Amino acid sequence: MMTEITILLVDDEAAFRQALSRRLNKRGFNVLQADSGSQCLSMLNNHSVSVIIMDVKMPEMSGIETLRQIKKKYPDKVEVILLTGQVSAQDGVTGIKIGAFDYLTKPVEIDHLAEKIKQANESIIRKEERIAENAFREKVAHQMAAAERLASLGTLATGIAHEINNPLAIINESAGFLSQILARQKMLQIPCRKEFELSIDKIITAVERAGKITHQLLGFARNGHSDYTRVDLPELIAESIDLLTHEMSNRNIDITTSFDPLSKEIMTDPFQLRQVFINLLSNANYAVGENGRISISTANHGQEVAISIQDTGPGIPANHIEKIFEPFFTTKPPNKGTGLGLFVTRNIIDKLGGSIRVDSKLNVGTTFRVVLPKCLEMQIKAFETENSATDWISHIKGESYHDKNSD
Repeated sequence: MMTEITILLVDDEAAFRQALSRRLNKRGFNVLQADSGSQCLSMLNNHSVSVIIMDVKMPEMSGIETLRQIKKKYPDKVEVILLTGQVSAQDGVTGIKIGAFDYLTKPVEIDHLAEKIKQANESIIRKEERIAENAFREKVAHQMAAAERLASLGTLATGIAHEINNPLAIINESAGFLSQILARQKMLQIPCRKEFELSIDKIITAVERAGKITHQLLGFARNGHSDYTRVDLPELIAESIDLLTHEMSNRNIDITTSFDPLSKEIMTDPFQLRQVFINLLSNANYAVGENGRISISTANHGQEVAISIQDTGPGIPANHIEKIFEPFFTTKPPNKGTGLGLFVTRNIIDKLGGSIRVDSKLNVGTTFRVVLPKCLEMQIKAFETENSATDWISHIKGESYHDKNSD
């Protein structure tokens, strides 16, 4: 059975519209009517129309001018078939050049018109399919590029992190030694002592930041063993908040919590999940600034639990939403963010059998929503959708399926 096609019949002659509309209705078309070009444009704002059948000769706004405006506003969503008199066939040719699907001369043969409508509708469908296909190809290309970056990162991360950690340890130890020397009684009055102390503090801060980057790199590259146990979710969230309490209290940030009693316990890895909470809370803390608010809540969803972390920060621009989980992408100023926090967070959540999404509105705030299975059986089931059941043990031990099966 043919899907009903909605068409818009545009003609200033009411009798012609009514007669043609009845005949098209009998052939299964859903027909709307407009008596002018301006009414046609107005109706397109409120109705989903696939094909427009329009007379070329109309008062006030001609069919050609109406066609121009339609193609400017809806270039790929609607096709136009023009109706012309024998003496105005040239107008039909002009219409084709502008973008009309076809033109027919009056008096129109109804079966021929019906076939043209079907062809025009098929043209719209093909255009939509091409647009969807191009969008899919672009998404796949983007994912492949991201996968290549991740593969390179995974290969290099461990070696780079270890190579950097060694000199960092030496620099940190030397900076500490210099601090001890400056603290001696005989060094209290040396010239430029404050400048020396400031320089040492900068060295120590830079070492800590570099150490954080290598730690996150190693955390990604190792993909280590997961220790699943029964976890008190409110308690784990409270512990995560406590780790950031000092930083948040200095900025007078208000934190509220709301826990669903049906979502109190889940089976998961508390160490990795704590890292997720710390990463998300740290981002929220940075986003809200002074006197901001952060709300944390849990909700029961049958065999799953949802944890939401909402902040009153400036929000995330729409063009950044799809990028925030990519490695090294950050909107923070230089020296304020590594661009690895959310990347590591998503990898942990994926490994725990869950999902994460973000909703954000500019000048309103951002909400990160983490959904996790409550029990080990649900995590195995989620894992099995993309892998064989026997790979679960390797998964929780951090073994790569490809490594396990490679020679």
